[in-house]
Amino acid sequence: MIKKILYTIVVSLSMQTIQAQVRFSPVIKVEFEKTTSVRQLMKELQEGNSWYEQNKDRYPVSMLSYYEFTGDTARSLYKPGKEVPVDPRMWYRPVGDKNVVYTDYKKGVTISQKPVFEETFLVEDSLLKIKWKITSDVRTIAGYDCRKAVGILYDTIAIFAFYTEELLVNGGPEGIQGLPGMILGMGIPRLHATWFATKVEVLDINMSKVTPATKGKKVNRTAMITQLATIAKDWGTYGSKLIINFFI
Repeated sequence: MIKKILYTIVVSLSMQTIQAQVRFSPVIKVEFEKTTSVRQLMKELQEGNSWYEQNKDRYPVSMLSYYEFTGDTARSLYKPGKEVPVDPRMWYRPVGDKNVVYTDYKKGVTISQKPVFEETFLVEDSLLKIKWKITSDVRTIAGYDCRKAVGILYDTIAIFAFYTEELLVNGGPEGIQGLPGMILGMGIPRLHATWFATKVEVLDINMSKVTPATKGKKVNRTAMITQLATIAKDWGTYGSKLIINFFI
C-alpha cells in the first residue's frame, strides 16, 4: 500500500512538472501568419496618383505569408516559412518578405539578412529600441492569454502587440521584442500588416539551426537606412514610403 501511495505521488508530481514546463516554456517554435492589406498599402504608396484607381482591381485585397520563429531565452531565429503561391496575373509582389532575423537576447544584438531588390544586406546592430506601454486589454491567441501593448519605434512607427508571459522568450516577429513574454500577435498600421501565431510548439524543439545568416553586405542599421534613403530619392514619394518596409 505504501509503495502504491508513493508511486501515485511521484506520478502526480511528474505530471505537474510537465504541465509547468508546457505552460511556462523557455523553448518554443511558433508559426506566424502575416496578412498584408495590399490595396490599402498600394493606395497609400500611390496617393494622389490616378494609376491606383484605374488599376486597383489588379491588386489582391490582401495577401498571406508565413514565418517560423524558433527560440529560447538566450537566442532566436525568425525566417520565412511555408510558401504561398503568388498569382502571376497580379501586379503586386510582397515587399520585405524574405527577412531572416537572428536575435541574441543575452548580448543585446541582432543580425538580420534583408534582401532589398537587387541588394542583400546583413545588418548587425543592437536590439531595436521600442517604447512600450502595456494596457489592460487581453485576448486569446493560439490558445494563450495575451496582454496588449502599444509601442513606438523610431519615434514615428506605431506597433500594437499581444504577448503572453506563459512563453518565457521575450521576442516576436521580425526584430520586434522587449516585452515580458513572447509576442504572438502584432500589427504595424503604417505597413498595413499584421502577424498572428497559428501554432505554438513547446516540446522537443531543435535549437541546433538557430544561428545567424552569413551572406550579404555587412552594415549596421543606420548605414542601411542611409543607403535605402539615397536609393529612394529616385522613386519620389512612392520610394520614401516603400522603404519603411525594410526598417523593422
